[in-house]
Amino acid sequence: MVKGLYTAYTGMINQEHRMDVLTNNLANVNTNGYKKEGATSQSFDSILANKIKDTSEGVHLAKRIGINNPGVKIGEGYTDFSQGPMKTTGNTFDLALTDSGFFAVEFTAKNGESSVKYTRDGNFTLTEEGNLVTQDGDAVLDEDGNPIKIDPLLEAQINTSGQIIQDGKVVATIQVTDFEDYNYLEHYGENYYQPVEGAETKEPLAKVYSGYLETSNVSAVTEMVNMITVQRAYESNQKVITTIDSTLDIAANQLGKL
Repeated sequence: MVKGLYTAYTGMINQEHRMDVLTNNLANVNTNGYKKEGATSQSFDSILANKIKDTSEGVHLAKRIGINNPGVKIGEGYTDFSQGPMKTTGNTFDLALTDSGFFAVEFTAKNGESSVKYTRDGNFTLTEEGNLVTQDGDAVLDEDGNPIKIDPLLEAQINTSGQIIQDGKVVATIQVTDFEDYNYLEHYGENYYQPVEGAETKEPLAKVYSGYLETSNVSAVTEMVNMITVQRAYESNQKVITTIDSTLDIAANQLGKL
C-alpha cells in the first residue's frame, strides 16, 4: 500500500516539473530566437528489499523479500536547437541566422561585471551614438570581440557574411560563433546562452540575413496537447492516492469491528 502511495507521489512531482517546462515554452512562443525546452523522466534504480531484525525466522537472518521499484524521478532537461520560422521585418538591423550559430553580445550584470553571452535573437538596433545593441542595450560584438560602432548618419547594408557596409566600405563584421557540442551550453536567462567548461567553438555554417528575424521554434498547438496529456497523467496519480487512502481507512477503522 505505502509503496503505491510513494510511486503515485513521485509521478505527480514529475508531471509538475513537465508542466513547468511546457508553460515556460508557451510563455515564450512569441520570443524571437527562443529554443523550446523539454524534460525527461527516469525510473529509480530497482532495489533488493531485505527483511532485517526479524527474529521469527532466526536471529541475525536477513531474508530477501523481492525487488522494489520506488517510482519515477525527474530526468535531465534538454533544449531543442532546431531552426525556427523566419519573418520579414524590412529593418536593416534585424538579423537572422540560417543555420547553427549564435550572435555574440557583451552582457553587463547588475553588479557591473561584463561577460560574453550568445543568442539567436537578432532583434538589434542602432543608437544615436552609432552603437549596435540588443533591445536591452547590450553591445553586439564584432569578429574581434569588440562592441560594434558605426556612423549613424550613413546608410548601412549587411551582407550574408555579417559584414556591415557603409559608403562602399566594410566598417565592421558581426561575430557569429558556433560550438562543437551544444551540451556544453547552458541557458543563462534573458534569451542568452553561455558556454561551460569543455565547450569548444567551431567555424559557423550560418549565413546572416538582414531584414529578417528568427521566431520561436515552439508550436503552441503541440505544447497545448502535451499539457493536456500531463494534466491527465497528474489526475491519474491523484486518483491512485485517493483510492489507496480510502483502502487504508477501511483497513484501519472498519476491519475487525464487531
